[in-house]
Amino acid sequence: MSFFAREWRRLKNRCIWSWAGLVAIWRGEPSFRFWSFMNACSAAVALVLPLSAEGRALIVALGVLVLAAEALNTGIEAAVDHTSSERSDLARYAKDAASAGVALTAVAAGLAWVFLIAGVVAGSPA
Repeated sequence: MSFFAREWRRLKNRCIWSWAGLVAIWRGEPSFRFWSFMNACSAAVALVLPLSAEGRALIVALGVLVLAAEALNTGIEAAVDHTSSERSDLARYAKDAASAGVALTAVAAGLAWVFLIAGVVAGSPA
């Protein structure tokens, strides 16, 4: 099998597995659905406001990063829960750290909105 055929097959498999993961997270994780809704609203507002293409791209990209962080958080929580059902300080630490990652990406998206809105209000291109 040639290099390109092998890599094409790997890419195809990665896409299939990623889609399966996305569907599973959508079905099983209310937080992912919440952030998806918030990102849809955020993207809609970004399209309506007089923002630059770069500002819109920043908002959409940060929204996707929030979803990526939530997906990783979900994976970490599932792995921790699979490992043991007993309460553990280390398990709590892992889950809390993963949740903090989601929160930090959401804060980054919120800060981007603050700066972009401040630019719109000030009259500079955002």
